[in-house]
Amino acid sequence: MTPAQRELLQELQAFAATAPSAQSLMERMVARLHEKMTRYNWVGFYLVDPADAGYLIVGPFAGSFTPNARIPLTSGLCGAAASTGKVVVVQDVIADPRYLPGSSMVKSEMVVPLFANKKLAGELDVESYFADTFPKSEQEFVEACAAIVATYLAKS
Repeated sequence: MTPAQRELLQELQAFAATAPSAQSLMERMVARLHEKMTRYNWVGFYLVDPADAGYLIVGPFAGSFTPNARIPLTSGLCGAAASTGKVVVVQDVIADPRYLPGSSMVKSEMVVPLFANKKLAGELDVESYFADTFPKSEQEFVEACAAIVATYLAKS
């Protein structure tokens, strides 16, 4: 992890300790990641739809386009991460048939599932207008950010 990533992670952990709600924690996280990580062109949360657990609905996000508002667990990279429970990293979305376009400018994407008390609660989705944005070090950083929210959700 870079010093900038470490610093941002510490800031988010400190905020999580006193955050009034999961919503406020997610809002702060997407705003700070979008602002500080220059290649993170769209950052957002998808949450399991309380009315239908077969879908993810968009939560707090920051970025230059409107995302897919509702995604079935059976489609897209978000659906793949949610249904397998594993991180999905795609360095070139055009080459992946699972990709559901949110914007034609997106070149790479990473989706980290969030589990609260062993149950899928949602996911942190990061999209970039640059191919190959997510090497292992970036993946570890985004996973650490997602873990902050998952821990908060498990407590609330």
